[in-house]
Amino acid sequence: MKERGLIHVFTGDGKGKTTAAMGQAVRAVGRGFKVLIVQFVKQVVSGEVIPLRNLGVEIYPMGVGYVGILGDHREKREHIQVARKALNFVKKKISEGSFDLLILDEVNVAVSLGLLNVEEVTDFLENKPKNLNVILTGRGAPKEFVKVADLVSEVREVKHPFKKGVEGRRGIEF
Repeated sequence: MKERGLIHVFTGDGKGKTTAAMGQAVRAVGRGFKVLIVQFVKQVVSGEVIPLRNLGVEIYPMGVGYVGILGDHREKREHIQVARKALNFVKKKISEGSFDLLILDEVNVAVSLGLLNVEEVTDFLENKPKNLNVILTGRGAPKEFVKVADLVSEVREVKHPFKKGVEGRRGIEF
């Protein structure tokens, strides 16, 4: 009999939330789990995508960038459409496959930016397959996610090179 799947939230203002989730994906694959990762709002294909795919992880970067950040000039409605499309994609993939771990990368940000409403995500979580483990990442996790989660980890920034003008580095931040 499979164990009940748990809900984990990785949040906070520090660097490493996605990295922690990707590490969990590697651990899960190492134990024979089937893993699905859907990345919300992220536009850049980060360095983890190819090696995770090589390990058999299904990973889908589905964002078009952060709303109004880093020179993004798209209308908010386009971001909303893309986020809704990503959530519908998740629902379809989960209904079709027998995944053991689902990572909704940056879903907390998608909700805090108003691209998804908290109720549609919590409804999905409350009705997920019983054995499915889910990790939600991103800054500003809504209190509703914290309430429904079994584990919440907060990554706190103490010091960051961005504050000294160091830009994101290939292989380190993306």
